[in-house]
Amino acid sequence: MSPVALVYVLHVFSAVLWVGGMFFAWMILRPAVIAALEGPARLKLWIQVFPRFFVWVWCAVIMLPVTGIGMININFSGFQTAPRYVQVMIGLYIVMTALFLRISTLNLPQLRKSVEAEQWAEGAAALGGIRRLVGINLLIGIAVVAIAAARPSF
Repeated sequence: MSPVALVYVLHVFSAVLWVGGMFFAWMILRPAVIAALEGPARLKLWIQVFPRFFVWVWCAVIMLPVTGIGMININFSGFQTAPRYVQVMIGLYIVMTALFLRISTLNLPQLRKSVEAEQWAEGAAALGGIRRLVGINLLIGIAVVAIAAARPSF
């Protein structure tokens, strides 16, 4: 595999991992957990799930700009000549990363603290906040994937 192909594969893999993981959590895992577990057990499960997934999201958060910059330099000779859709994707990446940082540094610690104190209502509220932010990030991620696939001329 050529270095150029490797950069592209790593970039796409990172995006698929992050967006696909959010899709799985939102559309598959969340409804199954709601159907199978009572409130406290549900909160305890999410305390185990999020840190495991977030390790991989951190890998994607790091890999996406590294490989993205590589692809920009290879394909467009720098940011100035990159098409508008690439610039939009960069902006959306920044928004997604900001939301992820909020979840991982503020919301998740609050959820963990509430669960450890057996404050189930506060834990449910913290989980609700995480769910909303993940939902927003998922929609943004789907938009980024659609933009990348369409390569629009705007």
